[in-house]
Amino acid sequence: MQVWNWHGFFTYLTSPYIFRGALVTLWMTFAAMVFGCLLGLALAVMKRSRHRALSVPARFYVWLFRGTPLLVQLVVIYAGLPKLDIRLSVTACAVIGLSLNEAAYLAEIIRAGLNAVPPGQIAAARALGMDEWQISSRIAFPQAFRLIIPPLGNSVNGLLKTTSVTSVISMEELMQRSQILVQDQFMVLELFSVAALYYLFMTTAWDFLQRRIERRAERPYRRLSSAGGAGLPPDLAAASRDAR
Repeated sequence: MQVWNWHGFFTYLTSPYIFRGALVTLWMTFAAMVFGCLLGLALAVMKRSRHRALSVPARFYVWLFRGTPLLVQLVVIYAGLPKLDIRLSVTACAVIGLSLNEAAYLAEIIRAGLNAVPPGQIAAARALGMDEWQISSRIAFPQAFRLIIPPLGNSVNGLLKTTSVTSVISMEELMQRSQILVQDQFMVLELFSVAALYYLFMTTAWDFLQRRIERRAERPYRRLSSAGGAGLPPDLAAASRDAR
């Protein structure tokens, strides 16, 4: 009895059918992360608001989507919306489900990043005459972005693998295409090993890219630290020097 088929393994490792499934996985990850970041940013700002009309709905959203499985959310969107006479393609359902779920986690990451900005810097910016938009765009968000890059990168890594859940609604991404071939060729170990290698390659490539993004984001602060402005963002440090 043949346990492992090397010919089948290498054949499907370079299969255009599997490769296109990997491209779909990458595309879904990118789309869900973009929409998730936009919605997560809005939710983070709403949760930090002093107005309960904004903070309470945001807290409820995060509680709901973090407390229920993505699998259930996808099935509800895919099977529930048609009952309301809202018919979407499988691709739309998959991206919407991934985006809504990811937004709940990204909202907490962004909120934590904003909360980590020292209040003294905000007060110093106000003392220098900056308005709220300038404070947000030049002080708070740049610093928060630098702080959230590592957890945000981990979210991208996790989302790459989480896209496999969309196979339950027949989304033809990497995992679904592997399963289709398994049912046809009966090479379970070989095909799932191929899928695992594709996921490993994608997450490794992202890990390399993430490290480069982190180093690039740290450059202005390293230069500022060596110039004696440690702890202050570039815009605020420059404003402080001008004030002196």
